[in-house]
Amino acid sequence: MAQIGDMGERRFGRVNWLGLYTLAQREVMRFVAVWTQTLLAPLVTAGLFLSIFTLAIGSQRGDVMGVPFLHFLAPGILMMTVMQNAFANTSSSLVISKVQGNIVDTLMPPLSPLEIVAGYIAGGVLRGLFVAFAIGLILILALGIGIAHPLWALVFVFLGATFLAALGVLAGIYANKFDQMAAITNFIVTPLSFLSGTFYSIERLPPVMQAISHANPIFYMIDGLRYGVIGQSDSSPYLGLAVGIGACAAMIFLCWALIKSGTRLKP
Repeated sequence: MAQIGDMGERRFGRVNWLGLYTLAQREVMRFVAVWTQTLLAPLVTAGLFLSIFTLAIGSQRGDVMGVPFLHFLAPGILMMTVMQNAFANTSSSLVISKVQGNIVDTLMPPLSPLEIVAGYIAGGVLRGLFVAFAIGLILILALGIGIAHPLWALVFVFLGATFLAALGVLAGIYANKFDQMAAITNFIVTPLSFLSGTFYSIERLPPVMQAISHANPIFYMIDGLRYGVIGQSDSSPYLGLAVGIGACAAMIFLCWALIKSGTRLKP
């Protein structure tokens, strides 16, 4: 099989910027067109999480890492929501295209495998950033949470969205049906995000569970965002930055290799 996206000599330079922009624009318009499901619904979900924790244990729980429990909790919920939406955007786009049989419309244009990966990930990252901005604004206005290190917070939101968007591309490549995608979401993505310090400090875990958490790259992204928001974290933000960049690079490389070989993408 010829390499996907290899259409012979490229007459538009090393990067097909127009094609990349068009693919990214299509992915953005997908979630903007149904904004009540893709942008409003995550805000409601995050608000419900905060409301439930406030009513259930907010007033009974002491400070965590020197800040009120809800201030500690908010960055974890924000990052969890961002990552889930970034994953959903890329994975659903690929699976829908495969189910409807129009995946060829993406694979046939003169786009290199890396450009295809970048286009899909761009859509997922932008959806994650939109959600992060909206939730962050609500947290600042409703809870009075300040941002201790804005640049760190932005970097880790970007890394988290990129990692899960790339993981969504990988899942979309392997899943041929919606029930397969649901299995990946329920048994891989959700446990990884929930068991990564979203609702607790891993210092409270037994040593074995702490070791497992430290092997989860999502932990470092949630922990890094927590550092950016409240100025406290379980691990060094520099270590989190290194792990986040490495995890994103590895995931993007794997997506590139699979698309280049055409694995599970043939009509």
